[in-house]
Amino acid sequence: MKYNRCGKSGLLISAISLGLWHNFGNASVLSNQKEMVLEAFNLGITNFDLANNYGPPPGSAEENFGRILHEELLSHRDEMLVSTKAGYYMWPGPYGDWGSRKYLLSSLDQSLKRMKLDYVDIFYSHRPDLNTPIEETMGALDTVVKQGKALYVGISNYTVEQTLEASKILKRLGTPCLIHQPKYSMFNRWIEAGLQDVLDSEGIGSIAFCPLAQGQLTNKYFDGIPKDSRVETSGVFLKEDDITENKVNIARKLNDIAVERGQSLAQMALTWVLRKNRVTSALIGASRVSQIIENVEALKKLDFSDNELLSIDEILAHEN
Repeated sequence: MKYNRCGKSGLLISAISLGLWHNFGNASVLSNQKEMVLEAFNLGITNFDLANNYGPPPGSAEENFGRILHEELLSHRDEMLVSTKAGYYMWPGPYGDWGSRKYLLSSLDQSLKRMKLDYVDIFYSHRPDLNTPIEETMGALDTVVKQGKALYVGISNYTVEQTLEASKILKRLGTPCLIHQPKYSMFNRWIEAGLQDVLDSEGIGSIAFCPLAQGQLTNKYFDGIPKDSRVETSGVFLKEDDITENKVNIARKLNDIAVERGQSLAQMALTWVLRKNRVTSALIGASRVSQIIENVEALKKLDFSDNELLSIDEILAHEN
């Protein structure tokens, strides 16, 4: 495993992190969840990424992870980073969504109870809230650190301008922003248009979610939509209409480059996200242990030639 320094902090984060967004709720087999978490840790993954509403049902991923942690890994707690977030809908009424101080502080208390932990390593504002002053949201993040309920804080889904403002507020409060979690992949390169420059200048690390575009940057859809795919089993975050013929053709061409590199398409897509050391960690999801093993093996070949990067850019230019 490779460990990268997160921004200008003292914290090192595994280049591959395990996300529990899908396949860790009560609808998934607990024994498989346990195998995935344990194998990830054995492979050197130290960062386990959750949110208050991960499931289904919401909250169950935290409960299941907490159970696995206490049954199998409690003696290794200080070797792990446990992250959680609040910002999306979690409970009914006016206090269970968005970015108010009331919601963020209450949500973290609930998350700690579900995981049976005294603190998390990183607590995120999961999304910006245009109806709440950013000073209030950042003030809540500052509070959880000073209360000892989180060691670091981060933000997710914030624009370039929102990130810069959030960072300056947190610096004034004495709790600098550790990390930003944006959506980033070959199919979604928005962070290259300014956000990465702001993160560099502010000393903030980054962890890319959906680096495989929810399976579109794998060989999963080369022969149609499999029955066990996220499209078939959920269809909430990835819909059948998202799997276009053009994207599949692009993925096939990218796969040709991956084969020449001695990698699977998924491995090359992860390596591409981590290229040039501008992203601290790639956040993977998994439904089985073999996927985690394959993804971690991507780190065996991190370098790209200039010609490879040029060829990839040329293929991606035909995405739209």
